[in-house]
Amino acid sequence: MTDTKAPGRVAKTVAPPVERFVRNGDIEIAVYEQGKLDGETIILVHGWPDTHRLWDGVLPYLVERFHVVSYDTRGHGKTTNPKDYKAFGLAELATDFFAVANAVSPVSPVHVLAHDWGGISLWEAVCEPDAERRIASFTSVSGPNIDHVGQWMKKRISRPTPKNVWQPVSQLLSSGYTFPFMVPGLQKLFGMAINEKLWKLFLNVSQGTPADKVYLADTFEQDFVNGMKIYRANILQRSVGARERRTKVPVQLIVDSQDVAIRPAGYDDEARWTERLWRRDLKAGHWSPFSHPQVLAQATIELIDALSGGEPARGLRRAEVGRDRKYFGDQLLVITGGGSGIGRETALAFAREGAEVVLSDVNLASAKETAALIAEFGGVAHPYQLDVSDEAAVEAHADEVAEKHGVPDILINNAGIGHAGRFLDTSSESFRKVIDINLFGVINGSRAFGRKMVERGVGGQIVNLSSMAAFGPQQGFSSYATSKSAVFMFSDCLRAEFASANIGVSTICPGIVHTNIVATTEFSGVSADEEASKQAKFDKLYEKRGYTPDKVADRIVNAVKKNKSIVPVTPEAHISYHGSRLAPAVVRFGAAARQVIQ
Repeated sequence: MTDTKAPGRVAKTVAPPVERFVRNGDIEIAVYEQGKLDGETIILVHGWPDTHRLWDGVLPYLVERFHVVSYDTRGHGKTTNPKDYKAFGLAELATDFFAVANAVSPVSPVHVLAHDWGGISLWEAVCEPDAERRIASFTSVSGPNIDHVGQWMKKRISRPTPKNVWQPVSQLLSSGYTFPFMVPGLQKLFGMAINEKLWKLFLNVSQGTPADKVYLADTFEQDFVNGMKIYRANILQRSVGARERRTKVPVQLIVDSQDVAIRPAGYDDEARWTERLWRRDLKAGHWSPFSHPQVLAQATIELIDALSGGEPARGLRRAEVGRDRKYFGDQLLVITGGGSGIGRETALAFAREGAEVVLSDVNLASAKETAALIAEFGGVAHPYQLDVSDEAAVEAHADEVAEKHGVPDILINNAGIGHAGRFLDTSSESFRKVIDINLFGVINGSRAFGRKMVERGVGGQIVNLSSMAAFGPQQGFSSYATSKSAVFMFSDCLRAEFASANIGVSTICPGIVHTNIVATTEFSGVSADEEASKQAKFDKLYEKRGYTPDKVADRIVNAVKKNKSIVPVTPEAHISYHGSRLAPAVVRFGAAARQVIQ
């Protein structure tokens, strides 16, 4: 099964818009048209205190394919600014939208992407009778239906559990900033205190958006003041007199989880009023059109494509509200070393919980065997041959996977080899091989796939297989312990760097687990016959230990579900992990005192 990878071709440059004015009664609306005039029409609607410039970062992902229309809402930019705040009611704002839609696409229904008050006002439009004849789809970003929020609050308060009371209270606290906006005398004072530089600084501090990604019009300071009339015209009226408003228009919600103004819980009942609903929770602040333009464009395009009869993209399937799915349903898992042992059992475990699996192994036949096992219970798996120590091969593999299957939601860097023997008996070639596979295999996979996960912008999880050997020094395992300790620290660093992209990193540290890695471990400093004897000996010892790969797989699945950072797996791994932190000197002394097992 394939997936939509990117929002089509991205325009390197965007031609200046064609400006026109559309009249709606006494209001002259400044309208801007770009892209393919004969393409499907997408109307972009901004909120406060923005103008059509809000969408400058989104436009490059849309103009190659769509007729893209944006406009300045009343009181903003070049559009008429009514003196009476009552002219900023949602019903009036909705009529402005229909006037624009009728002017730019008089026959065909339009798609809409709207933010903040733009989204709130579009809810008014999509809930009008027969709105589905003019609006083909509605993607709302941080723009709830105020009537629905009011109904949601009433429902929660009518059942006063601690959670039900706290959720509306927290929303009221988050919305507290709006009440001064509704006081006429204070609006001009706010305007005197703000300027473009301070606003960009606020967005940088509050949500990390670089100043050069914040697009404001020359009219920003007056827009800031004029737009406050929207708050006075709507909030108290709609919150107190919340209505039952329903729509037949397909609705997609982009819920910014770090939105300081609108709490995610306020969208939880939205399925009550919509016939078809999709919800995507995005780790972003309120102004995600600035911080995550590609994500918004991608989500909008995926909905349009599906409504046009195309195969729904994986992300859209996952976002559909009310759709039955297993825990990892509609998610893509990429795993290395999936042909045997922990890798095979992990691939099977995720597939049983609904994940589509891309598995690789240096032995293609083994990878195909795992894929066949997944297919036996109805799962979907794609086997590949891959040497993880080959950086170019891993990069090519990541590109092929992205092209054929999509960007992974979960990446498991599992491939590894064992090695034993005194350091002075270990050749440079053997030591380097262990480092290349166990460490650089993890690095190569994290770089190739991690870059694509970050660029996609919707988060994910990376799982790196370390070992109990990472927790302290061991005689006779210098190469193996060094590689796994490096994986442990690398994962810590990666976790810190990727946190802002909402990508979790889990470090899995098994102990004595019976896998084929024992039977294939290289023993340095011994003859071939002695090596075979040791492999057989320790394979039997690990078998008697009785800890099987499927138990490790269960811990990996749990780590991904709960975004666990460090997971010692076996009892001896737990003892070693905590011992190395509580009494590191004792661990080092013990390692020096022991004799290498030969």
